[in-house]
Formats: sequence, structure tokens, C-alpha cells
Amino acid sequence: MAHDETRASAASRQTRDNKAWRSKEITQGVDRVAHRWQLRATGLDDVSIEQPFIGVAHTYGEVSPCSQSLLPQIQAAKLGVEVGGGTAREFSTISVSDVLSQQHDGMRYSLMSREVIADSVELVMRAQCYDALVGIGACDKTIPGLLMAMVRLNVPSLFLHGGQMLVGWHKGEQVNPLHLFEGVGKVHSGAMSEQQLEQMGKDLVTTAGACPGQFSSGTAGSIAEVLGFSPLGSSGIPAAFSQRQAVARQAGQQLMRNVLEGNGPLPRDLLTRKGLENAVAIVAATGGSTNATLHLPALANEAGIDFTLADMQEILRRTPTLASLMPGGPYVPYELHRIGGVPVVMKALLGGGYLHGDVPTFDGRQLSEALSEAAAPDGNIVRPHNEPFRATGGLVVLRGSLAPDGAVIKIAGLNTLVLEGPARVFESEASAVVAIRAQAYQQGDVIVIRNEGPHGGPGMREMLAVTSAIVGQGHGQTVALVTDGRFSGGTRGLCVGHVSPEASQGGPIGLVRNGDRIRVDATAGTLEWLVDPKEVEHRRASWRPAQRGSRLSGIDEKYVRLVGSAHRGAVTHSGGAA
Repeated sequence: MAHDETRASAASRQTRDNKAWRSKEITQGVDRVAHRWQLRATGLDDVSIEQPFIGVAHTYGEVSPCSQSLLPQIQAAKLGVEVGGGTAREFSTISVSDVLSQQHDGMRYSLMSREVIADSVELVMRAQCYDALVGIGACDKTIPGLLMAMVRLNVPSLFLHGGQMLVGWHKGEQVNPLHLFEGVGKVHSGAMSEQQLEQMGKDLVTTAGACPGQFSSGTAGSIAEVLGFSPLGSSGIPAAFSQRQAVARQAGQQLMRNVLEGNGPLPRDLLTRKGLENAVAIVAATGGSTNATLHLPALANEAGIDFTLADMQEILRRTPTLASLMPGGPYVPYELHRIGGVPVVMKALLGGGYLHGDVPTFDGRQLSEALSEAAAPDGNIVRPHNEPFRATGGLVVLRGSLAPDGAVIKIAGLNTLVLEGPARVFESEASAVVAIRAQAYQQGDVIVIRNEGPHGGPGMREMLAVTSAIVGQGHGQTVALVTDGRFSGGTRGLCVGHVSPEASQGGPIGLVRNGDRIRVDATAGTLEWLVDPKEVEHRRASWRPAQRGSRLSGIDEKYVRLVGSAHRGAVTHSGGAA
């Protein structure tokens, strides 16, 4: 410890002598005497005031088990920063639970929270003139929100995933939250009693942490690793493991080496087109969440890179599925962690030529060099590149007359990839839920839910409750669901989301009527509305946007004015400089 303190002191002196830190704007000169008074009032001494200031932004709180697990990791990361010669400045931002906001009006605010997180972190970092950023989160929108802020600010940055909860056991078998959502459908169909479902929910409770699966949080953690914002192998460590604190401390020290030596990668060194292509590849290979197709364009937007569904289409098609992770397979990320974590998948991808190896990692090494230390695939959880579970990725981008700008479907775990049938149209998620609970649909139907896009919702509701009910009723592969809304990372079945343009923006989905034929073809990558073009023009001439029930105000009003299309990430500003 003494050696670490001596090195930190020397590094601090070098920093004071040679570096024009952003934080000097508030610490140096006679005009900043009041600033130094304020800093001393927070408990800092003169040495701490002269060191680089490192913002430690997190989402710790009691709104979800994802965020409740973060406190020990926050303290460990701060310790690493302090030992490494920096002055840690902790602050918090918001988090919204995607489970607690499900299937009611609160879900409209989940995606909105991503923008609030990015904006709030940017505000504090710019106002306080901090020199670098540590971001710590685990719930679905906290991760992309923190990463967006890092790319926007382009200061030395570190992201730490808070980790997932351990899986529960019910009647001798592993259970995860997806079983609960699908259990609701079983209750409505008579295949399970309410008491049995409630007991399963109690047995599922284990530890704090994010949902255990390659859902939206797990997918985003994998993206942070492959992009180089996180230490390799860090995202899959369960939240309850003390190892997370050691990783957080070591990562804090590495961030300070990046800061003090001035040769570590900046966010825009990481967030390049090659980096984005690597991120798409890891999503494809792990059967990751469709939400990644929202967050990657949004991240690209922060760096001034035009990256849409169209750019992801070919990468998803050519990348094989190499990991069998829930919901597309039986394994959870903890089991992947036990054999070496996400780097095992990355190494397999690199060996097949599906990954760019000449990109930097968090510690500055080339990715190809860093992956030389990774373990080989075990053959069960992860397969070699030449023995994939599927020759294509777990996600497929669809385009066609119903989705000119694209849509997305998760095919991981699906046997049926083509379905053509009559449309059963609903103007909102709420109206669809009533019909689905009553099983007021037939095999072969294409359920269409519209007016739930980023602009139309507003907020682009996630529909895990709807999709899980259909699967729970036994129709996951005999009925298709098509929507301009979005899905959970836990969604499975023939579910097509992010249909763009959305209904409220005049997209074709807004013109569909009951009985129209729709063809979903995940093999060909098409989503076709089989209606005569003359009839389409006739309907378009009389189309009017759906009327909202009440006047928008507050964040709803601001979001509607600013938000863009889902195929470009549903972003709310024009983007950073290229």
C-alpha cells in the first residue's frame, strides 16, 4: 500500500507540473479561491485539489435489484482511482426498472431514461470540469446512457457493469424472470395455477443484480467489453461475487494510468466503425437483445458516425451464433463466466475472421493481443467458429413493403422462420393485452400493434408481457407479432419490432387493416405487406395520425419534439462532430 501511495504521489506531482487538466479551470488561480473553499468544504486537502478530478457516475438506488448491487463496486472503483493518483468525485443519476415498468404506462419512460442519463452525466461533467469518467450501472438503459455520455464527452472513461443476479431454482430446475412472464400466459390458458406461479416467483429470488440471461443488460455489458470501455471478462461476473470489487479497484487504477500517462484510448478511439462492427458481431454471436439495434446507432450518433439498421444487416447475416445463452439457449452468463466469459466468444469470432483485431482495448492493448490470453470454446456453452449453433447471427434485420427503413427479429432459439397470415390489428399495447389474455386470436395470425414507436408512444414501449403471454399460451412459433414498438432482451417467438417508419410518422404499418396478408420471412430478411399498391395509395390519402388521449407536457412533450426514428437509434439530438 505504501508503494502505491508513493507512486500515486509522484504521478500527482507529474500531473500538476505537466498537464493542463480540465479541472484546473476550477482549482487554479486567485479567481478560484471560492472554488477551492467549496472543494475543501467537501473534505479535500490541497494535494487532492491539485490532482486530476475523476467523475464516478452511477445509478445506485432502490428502484431495482440491478441498481441495488452497485455500492461496493462504486467504493472499490473510487479506491482504485485514489490509489492511482486521482481525486474521485462521486455522483448519481437515474435508473428505471424495465420489469417494474412493464405492461402499464410507465414503460413509455424506460427508453426516455437513456437520454436523461446521458444528458445528466454530461451536465455534471461539463459543469464541474472533471478530467475523466467512471460509469457504473447494470439495468437495461443505464449502460447505453452512460456509454453515450462517455462518447459525447470524449474524456478518458471506464464503464463497469454491476453484474447479474444468481439464478433461482424451482422444483429442481433453474428458473429466470422469463419463466415468470411466460407463466402468466400459462395461467390464462389454464396450464398453471396462480399459486404455482406465485411460488415460482418466490423461488426465483436469490441475490441483487441484473436479470440473469443474455437479455438487454447482459448484451449491453458484452458490447462495453468488445468496444473497450470495460476490462475484458468483467461483465459476466455475478453481482454478488467479491471478485467484482477487485476488478473495479484494478480498473480504477488502470484508468488513472491512462489519464496520467496520456496514452490510453479515448472513447472516440474506441467508438469507430470497426468497433461498431465488432459490437454487432458480439450481439449476433451471443443471440443478444434486439435493443442493441437501438443503442449502437445511438452511440454512433454521439461520435458523428452514420450507423443504422442497414449497416447492421449484413454483419448480423454473416456472423454465426456461437453461444447458447438464455433466451436463445439454456445457459446464463454466469455459466459463460465460469469458462472465461465474453472473451471466449470474442476469441472464437476472431479466429473465424468475424472480428476486427486491430482495435484498442481498455488497457491500450490491441484486441487481438488481449484475446491471446482468452480460453478456447468449451463446445457446449460456446462453440468454435467452424461448428456454430447457427450459421447466421441471433438477430435478423427485415426490410420490405411494411418496413422500408427496416425492422428486427430475434431468431435465436426459433425453429419457424417464415409465417404468412392475416393481420389482427391493435392500436396500442393495452388493447392487444386484453385480446391476448382472452386468446382472441388464431394460429397463423399476424398480430399488429402500432402507435408504440419512439414518437407515437411516446417512448417506444417494450412488450415482454405480450410476447411472453403468447409463448406461455403455446403459440410462440405459430403466431407472429409485428410492432413499431420494441421488445425485451428476454423476448422469444416470432416477434418483429422497431418497424420503421413508425405509424405516427406515416409508416405503412399505420395503414394495415384486419385481414390484410403479411409475410414474415427471417430467412430472406423480408417483411412484406401483401396489399395492392393502388389500395395502399387509397388508404394513404385518407390516413390521419392516431389521436392521443390527452395533451402532452413535461418530458413527454420534449421527447416527442426531439426523438428520431428507431432505425437510427431513437436519438434526440443531431449528433457529435465526426
